Amino acid sequence: MKLFGIGSKDIGIDLGTANILVTLKGKGIVLKEPSVVAIDRKTGNILATGHEAKEMLGRTPEQIKAVRPLKDGVIADFTATQLLLKNLITKVCERYNAGKPRVVVGVPSGITEVEERAVEESVLQAGAKEVYLIEEPMAAAIGANLDVSEPSGSIIVDIGGGTTEVAVISLGGIVVSNSLRVAGDELDEDIINYVKREMNLAIGETTAEEIKMQIGCAMPLMTEASMEVRGRDLNTGLPRNEIITSSQVQEALQYSIAEIVESVKQTLEKTPPELASDIMEKGIVLAGGGALIQNLDKLLSSKTGMPVYVAEEPLDCVVKGTGKTLEDLERLKSVLVNARKRK
Repeated sequence: MKLFGIGSKDIGIDLGTANILVTLKGKGIVLKEPSVVAIDRKTGNILATGHEAKEMLGRTPEQIKAVRPLKDGVIADFTATQLLLKNLITKVCERYNAGKPRVVVGVPSGITEVEERAVEESVLQAGAKEVYLIEEPMAAAIGANLDVSEPSGSIIVDIGGGTTEVAVISLGGIVVSNSLRVAGDELDEDIINYVKREMNLAIGETTAEEIKMQIGCAMPLMTEASMEVRGRDLNTGLPRNEIITSSQVQEALQYSIAEIVESVKQTLEKTPPELASDIMEKGIVLAGGGALIQNLDKLLSSKTGMPVYVAEEPLDCVVKGTGKTLEDLERLKSVLVNARKRK
């Protein structure tokens, strides 16, 4: 019995802390937006979502709240998540005439049953006909072209916005996993705190993210890089520009990155010996936005003694995985968390 109908009315969603990506069966990725929603406090209406709402973060008047409804990979603000999902699913359905879609959503592997139900409820109330959940590391592995159904071990490290998921996968299931609430957001926070402490300068999340993306590194770069940052001087309260270097950013990120490395090592230690030898041969695959931090692959390789590869388009791995699951559901339905038919 097929769980999904034929045609392009099936939607895959990567419900990320930092970004929401949507893929439509037969069309590929059709939407990629920051997980931010701006809401009118009086009416409860959505004023903006995605890029437009992200521009408003930290800049809104009292009657408007711009929020990131997901924190640490889970729903922190149910109403805002529901509004955001409804808005995005409606946008996709109208643009591609998808009717009431069936939806596969990538969720963190450490998610509780209560949080699972919250995601399902949000997506159903956003207009979905049926909802199926897939654990993000499994979706990322499928999206990174790992054959998850074969009887040999693969390891994926998915560093998202709110969580880092490390998972050893074999025979369509997660054998060992570790979910760490240290990821992209935490790294941004590290940069904010470092700049405050060392430069006496207050900067926002957006600036910190730009620093991380441009010159963030886990080990020294071949050539030192630097960039100019603008913030508020904590003594005078006035705007001030400052130069920050890649080695300073490396110093800012070192403790959180050490936690991620430790999480990978702990997962490897718990891996059955037969699968460990497969992994030794295949290496570790990095996915998610954090995989783009320069030299993180080299650092992980030196700490584990194993080859480390960055997946192609690491930011898109989870959403691509949800899309591939839709396309090959008969073979992959065992990977769904809740493979049950919904009327």
